[in-house]
Amino acid sequence: MTKKVVRINEATIRFAGDSGDGMQLTGTRFTEATAIVGNDLKTIPNYPSEIRAPLGTLAGVSAFQLMFGSTRVFTPGDMPDTLVAMNPAALKVHLRDLKKGGNILANSNAFTDKNLKMAGWEADPLTDGSLEGYTVYSMEMSKLVGKALENSDLTSKGIERTKNMFALGVLFWMYNRPIQPTEDWLRKKFAKNPSIAEANILAMKTGYNYGETTEIFTTSYSVDKAELPKGKYRNITGNVAVAYGLVAAAKKAGKELFLGSYPITPASEILHTLSGLRNYNVKTFQAEDEIAGISAAIGAAYAGALACTTTSGPGMALKTEAIGLAIITELPLVIVNVQRGGPSTGMPTKMEQSDLLQAVHGRNSDATIPVIAPLDPADCFDCAFEAARIALKYMTPVILLSDGYLGQGSGPWQIPDPKSLPEIKVSHPDSSARTEAGFMPYSRDANEARPWALPGTPGLEHRIGGLEKENITGMVSQDAENHQIMTDIRARKVQNIANEIPPSEIFGESKGKVLVIGWGSTHGSIHVAVARAQKNGQSVSQLHLRWVSPFPPDLKAICDNFDELLIPEVNMGQLALLLKAELIRPIHQLNKVRGEPFRASEIEEKINEILG
Repeated sequence: MTKKVVRINEATIRFAGDSGDGMQLTGTRFTEATAIVGNDLKTIPNYPSEIRAPLGTLAGVSAFQLMFGSTRVFTPGDMPDTLVAMNPAALKVHLRDLKKGGNILANSNAFTDKNLKMAGWEADPLTDGSLEGYTVYSMEMSKLVGKALENSDLTSKGIERTKNMFALGVLFWMYNRPIQPTEDWLRKKFAKNPSIAEANILAMKTGYNYGETTEIFTTSYSVDKAELPKGKYRNITGNVAVAYGLVAAAKKAGKELFLGSYPITPASEILHTLSGLRNYNVKTFQAEDEIAGISAAIGAAYAGALACTTTSGPGMALKTEAIGLAIITELPLVIVNVQRGGPSTGMPTKMEQSDLLQAVHGRNSDATIPVIAPLDPADCFDCAFEAARIALKYMTPVILLSDGYLGQGSGPWQIPDPKSLPEIKVSHPDSSARTEAGFMPYSRDANEARPWALPGTPGLEHRIGGLEKENITGMVSQDAENHQIMTDIRARKVQNIANEIPPSEIFGESKGKVLVIGWGSTHGSIHVAVARAQKNGQSVSQLHLRWVSPFPPDLKAICDNFDELLIPEVNMGQLALLLKAELIRPIHQLNKVRGEPFRASEIEEKINEILG
């Protein structure tokens, strides 16, 4: 039979199943195929923190969502058009998010009485009529892959594990994605076990052919290539982008890159990525704990490397004293915090933006530090590069605030020409810097940066450590007036970074009724919501902050041109608190701490509420 192909502008798909069903892998492979087609896209993984929750339980459900389109895509989508449910628990957890009229692709073999009961279904939703209003494709995935692979060398358990490839094949057919890239990837991944590779390929092709031949599918969808700026692209996660940005900065500065870190979800991928880049003059040290990781990085900075450390919220708490040491010694250090739900161990695999106040003020004493926050996975490269540049120029630690959504989510990244990246000039004093009075390790240049004297340089011996230093000489000082001077200098040095922040970009008119201000990963949802409001004729604009310490110099002037300010945050109002102090005016807040990013619709509703 001839099947209809419908051209659509965009689609949102969610893969969901048990943690052992390979949903992250399936979603990633669909993403890679989509990137090859040339669609713009955004992704977000969603998986439990338990290593392996009991099979079939709600707590064990793992999911992966992506949105792709023929125009610019800013979020992974609010609600999926298509939900792949590998078992009753996956359907139970994610049905509430599916658009009415959306597609459900279900593995009916998993809808046993036992599994239905574990998921809290009173009856089989695939047959009892409760899914009326949705388009349900009930498929015996397990049975079909079992039949296709009955002559393979795999065990029955191994055959069962290929059902995710069957589902992937069906989705490849439904959305007209190429299967060859995944076929090539499987052969490469299982080069030492070709029987596993061929079994998965056959399962994928069986799913594709099932979509092509079975009568339950009458329609497939086509999404045209997106018109993006010309260049070379790759799909990239925020964590990998951070790693590449740090390497690029080190190359531009002519420095060795050193990472001292301890693995922690969701930041570990940065450590994993950098550990594989030794050929780029990268050294990685997996320490015994977070304190040792940052302490080693401070030592590397003192020795002349571009040093960095990576962690999440609980690790930042442990690193706090050492961050103070980096501040008082005025050494360049990039501290990457990929935020997650808290407090304490909290929700390791869920995102939040709750470490902003910790980053800006979370240390003993007045210990000012610059803080930069990327707005999407690709921007993680630029922000990592900029954080390193600022750290080296001003001789200061810099905090980069990412989060689990950005770090583990992905999107297209236009690979830059290395020649287009800003130059990073680094100099170290030699023995000629010693005067008759000796070497002055806390003398200042025009940026208030002290000289970066490498240990072992003849004549440049000097004190280092956590006790307050005398201005200019660097001798230990407990003098009250000197402490005031040094505290002022450290604060002024950070504030001077504001002079390097380019004029803020406003999406929409430069004055109006409502200005929606965001930072970090809220950018995409805010942008979509504001665009919808503008399309409806509403006077709404968007301002997004990359530097949250210091603030852009033009921030107050921009805000003064709007009647109302709205700040959506995945926390209880931390940027709002900072801006209330900065602007001295009321601010509307929209806050959630559910471990998930905002939907654009949530922000749109709040805008409508403000405008009445």
